[in-house]
Amino acid sequence: MSKRGYISRYLLILKKLKAKPYSTYVELQTYIENQFDFLQMQDDTLNIGFSKRTLQRDLKEIRNVFGIDIEYSKANKGYFISQSETENMNFQRMIEAFDMFNSLNLAQDLTPFIHLEKRRPQGTENLYGLLHAIKNQFQIKFVYQKYWEEVLKERLVEPYALKEFKNRWYVLAKDLGDNKIKSFALDRLTDLEILKKKFNFPTNFDVNEHYRYCFGIISPNGHQPEDVILSFNTFQGKYIKSLPLHDSQQILIDNKDELRIQLKLFITHDFFMELLSFGENLKVLKPQSLIDDLKSTVRNVQRKYEKQKLSK
Repeated sequence: MSKRGYISRYLLILKKLKAKPYSTYVELQTYIENQFDFLQMQDDTLNIGFSKRTLQRDLKEIRNVFGIDIEYSKANKGYFISQSETENMNFQRMIEAFDMFNSLNLAQDLTPFIHLEKRRPQGTENLYGLLHAIKNQFQIKFVYQKYWEEVLKERLVEPYALKEFKNRWYVLAKDLGDNKIKSFALDRLTDLEILKKKFNFPTNFDVNEHYRYCFGIISPNGHQPEDVILSFNTFQGKYIKSLPLHDSQQILIDNKDELRIQLKLFITHDFFMELLSFGENLKVLKPQSLIDDLKSTVRNVQRKYEKQKLSK
C-alpha cells in the first residue's frame, strides 16, 4: 500500500473518533469503507484495507506519527481520543488541512469552479526546525529584520512556542540580547541555525497564560487587560457569534436591534485595527479611552480627504 493510503486511513480514524467518540471497531470499519469510493476518485490505486489487526497497528502509528493517543474504554465499549483541549485543537487543524488537500486534489480539473487566495504565508519552511528546537529546548540563532528598520540583526534566542495569527506564523522566544520575551515573525526570519546548546524552560512561564488576554501576538509587558464592551448591528452580530473575536467573549444582549458583547483583553494596535475594520457596523461602549482614540483616528482620516479635496 502507498504511504498515502496509510495516512488516509489514519486520518479517517481520527475524523471518525472526533465526530463520534467511543466508536466501536465495526463503526470504524464501516466509516472507512464508506469513504473508500471518495478517496479512489482521487487515486484509483489507493487501497485502505482494514481489519482488527490493522487497527491495532494503526493506533501505534498514529501515536508515533501524530503524537495522538487513542484508547479503548470498556465502560463505553468504544475507542476515543485521550488528548487535552489544546492537543485536540492541533489535530483538528491537521484534519482540516487534510480535508483541504483532498478537496483540491479532487478539483485538479475543476479550476474554473474554485478560486484560491493567492496570498501565501512566508517562512513556513522553518516550522519543522523551530518545532524541533522548541521540543528539545535548543537555543536558536537567526537573522531578523523589522519592517521599520533597514538593518539586519542576528538574534540568539530560547524558543518557547509557535503562534499563528491572520495567516502569519510567529515564534515566541526569549531574546538573550536583553532577556525579554518577544514574538518574531517567520516571514522576516532567515538563516535559521539550531544550536547544540540547551536551555531550561522557565518554570514560572506559561505560554497559554501569556496569550490569555492577547488579540494577535502583541502582549504589552506591565499593562493590565481591560474590559471592552462592543455593540454590533444584528447583521454583523451574526458573524461575531459564529467566529468570536476573543476567547473571553461574552454575550450581554442579543436581540433584533443589536449584539452586545464584553471582552477582557489588552487594547493593542492589532485589536484597534480590527475594530476599525467593522466601520459603521460597530459602536464601542467601553472603555472611554478606546472611544476617544477611535474618534481621533476617524477625524484624522477625514482631514486627509478634506485636504485632498482642497488640493484638486
